[in-house]
Amino acid sequence: MDCTGLEFEYGDTDSLPAELSELFSYTEEPEFNLNRTCFEEDFKLQVRDAKWVELDVARQKAYIMQLLDGLEVVNRDRRLSVARVILYLVQGVFGECSSDSEVLRWSRYNSFLLYEMGTFSAFMELLNMEIDNSQACSSALRKPAISLADSTELRVLLSVMYLMVENIRLEWENDQPDWKNIRETFRTELSLPLQGDEPFALVLFTMVTKFCSGFAPHFPMKKVLLLLWKVVVFTLGGFQELQAMKMKKRRELGLPPLLEDSIQVVRSMRAVSPPASAGDLMEQQQKRGRRRKRVLVKQDSLDLYNERDPFKNEEVGMDDEDNEDIENGTEGEDPLEREPILQTLPRPNAERASFPKGLPWAPKVREKDIENFLETSRSKFIGFTLGHDTDTLVGLPRPIHESVKTLKQHKYIPIADVQIKNEEDLERCPVSLGEEEVEETPCEILYRAMFYNLPQYMIALLKILLAAAPTSKAKTDSINILADVLPEEMPITVLQSMKLGMDVNRHKEIIVKSISALLLLLLKHFKLNHIYQFEYVSQHLVFANCIPLILKFFNQNIMSYICAKNSISILDYPYCTVHELPELTAETLEVGDNSQFCWRNLYSCINLLRILNKLTKWKHSRTMMLVVFKSAPILKRALKVKQAMLQLYVLKLLKIQTKYLGRQWRKSNMKTMSAIYQKVRHRMNDDWAYGNDIDARPWDFQAEECILRANIESFNSRRYDQNPVWEFSSVDNCLQSVLGQRVELPEDFHYTYELWLEREVFSQPIHWEDLLHHH
Repeated sequence: MDCTGLEFEYGDTDSLPAELSELFSYTEEPEFNLNRTCFEEDFKLQVRDAKWVELDVARQKAYIMQLLDGLEVVNRDRRLSVARVILYLVQGVFGECSSDSEVLRWSRYNSFLLYEMGTFSAFMELLNMEIDNSQACSSALRKPAISLADSTELRVLLSVMYLMVENIRLEWENDQPDWKNIRETFRTELSLPLQGDEPFALVLFTMVTKFCSGFAPHFPMKKVLLLLWKVVVFTLGGFQELQAMKMKKRRELGLPPLLEDSIQVVRSMRAVSPPASAGDLMEQQQKRGRRRKRVLVKQDSLDLYNERDPFKNEEVGMDDEDNEDIENGTEGEDPLEREPILQTLPRPNAERASFPKGLPWAPKVREKDIENFLETSRSKFIGFTLGHDTDTLVGLPRPIHESVKTLKQHKYIPIADVQIKNEEDLERCPVSLGEEEVEETPCEILYRAMFYNLPQYMIALLKILLAAAPTSKAKTDSINILADVLPEEMPITVLQSMKLGMDVNRHKEIIVKSISALLLLLLKHFKLNHIYQFEYVSQHLVFANCIPLILKFFNQNIMSYICAKNSISILDYPYCTVHELPELTAETLEVGDNSQFCWRNLYSCINLLRILNKLTKWKHSRTMMLVVFKSAPILKRALKVKQAMLQLYVLKLLKIQTKYLGRQWRKSNMKTMSAIYQKVRHRMNDDWAYGNDIDARPWDFQAEECILRANIESFNSRRYDQNPVWEFSSVDNCLQSVLGQRVELPEDFHYTYELWLEREVFSQPIHWEDLLHHH
């Protein structure tokens, strides 16, 4: 594993079979045949002596129409069996297929056909009924242990919807001509507000918060989160579309084009070798068989630093070292990187050869950097400053002129700067500039819909992420995310327990993957749509302890997490539907899995690092959180994974805090410092390595967060408050007249009054200061 980097291609999602197979837990495997039986019994009655794959389109459509009628019957069990028939169709009528590819082809064909016939909207209504099914909620709340049986209906509905979204979302070369139009119609339907004023993603977000608040413990969270993530990818667009949208937006704002396509740059990067640990270096020496004695003498001096046996297993050693570091506050110094010892060890040549010529990124300079540079130059040479003026160079020596010219050549204006400037103008002259025209993009619609409960959505996602993290210990008060994986009958044999153990671990990994991908996408889309939407989401993630949570996630043996084998290939859909399954033995559990690493876990790790970067970039207060939570040794340990993209985001996180870590840390981590230099983009005048610049002042961190919060609040109240003109209208301060106003209530309000009280009053925290502030 150490000789080459991992063969991993980052993207919006994994391959289609992998994404479909992750929808189903291994404990759901018997339900494949149950769906098939439901279909065969029903199909035999309606269409006597034919197979689904042999029917012409007209007869297929007629049969689907009968099924959709069956979904409207009163009898709940009958509705469920019809839904299972539809699920079998979307699963690719595997009883009539002989290979995986055939199943996937029919699954795709049937998804388009069912969508055309209006199946998705029928399932939307059923889903809403099921979400509001208070009987199911109360019976689940009364049970001591929840199992798969409690979420049967929801699992069937969500599976159908997920398979349809995933199949229709992707474009294939040999698609039928009209499928493109169907895809666009579906995308629009999902992104626009449905009944009332909420897009489909909001229905799913509401399910997440309802589950986390404890009102609906039987909701199958893994399926909800997977569907939510895929709906966001489909409606807002993935990373490639984001890049295209960013370029388009820069053109519209008259900004110069992007310097490079970051996706391509990262793809062409090579991994660096991680800083060697004591165990690795010992092995190297023994292989060479030279200078052995000398190294052992040195090894004794290591023991003085580290008080540990250098012959221990390398992984165990690393963990010991880091625990010690965290206790003693030495921040993961690698004793072997200290100068005198390194001189006695021959350097491996492989590392030197692996770097490409030149640096991967073009350097960037912010307007603020030019201002700071001129401010220091003017005060040094002329004795006074000119504020924001970056053009007047009178009285400055020639080399300074050259420097300013170079800085301006590399000046980069982000879209965010333009948006902040516009926002300042709108705040300053609300009357003369009039109403702002806001484009109704899918992203804008989603933000507006999420806006009022956004803090709750973020807290809920992080709660589930915490419960699914491998480092979390099962606490009694944490939420139970295993309701949709635990079988009714708990395992009896050792093998069944092994299988369930793998299933549970896989289930948690899939939840981490979907939440990490969903959060990253939301952050990226909101940032492009409006910087303050991004800052609002970020701030709530930070307030909900997202930074320590991600660091806690990485404070494990990341190598073993990325190489975890929690998949049973022969039980994965679609393989398990068209092959005779052998009897379960310890061997068959491992058949067919020869991958070098686990794609979803590496993907999750990269996403979480990217989220951490998004939250901390240019924010000193949050960078200090990284320092305070002693993230350096944790991050440094993640560099062991030889994958360029993961390493890049780890190095970025180390770079922003280097100046706060002290001289001793930098001295002991020169290899890491040179890796930062080689991999991460340079900011001219950025004194990241030494911390002599003005930004290293420690005292105004809280102020920074407060100013940001004030800006976000004024943006949100200007754009999204129900009555935005409250500043200019007189306020009624008389208690009698306020309470005496007639309020229009809907006719059925008294039926749902208690539920409304529970949801809107009792379960909502009241911020009295805000009330006073507004009134």
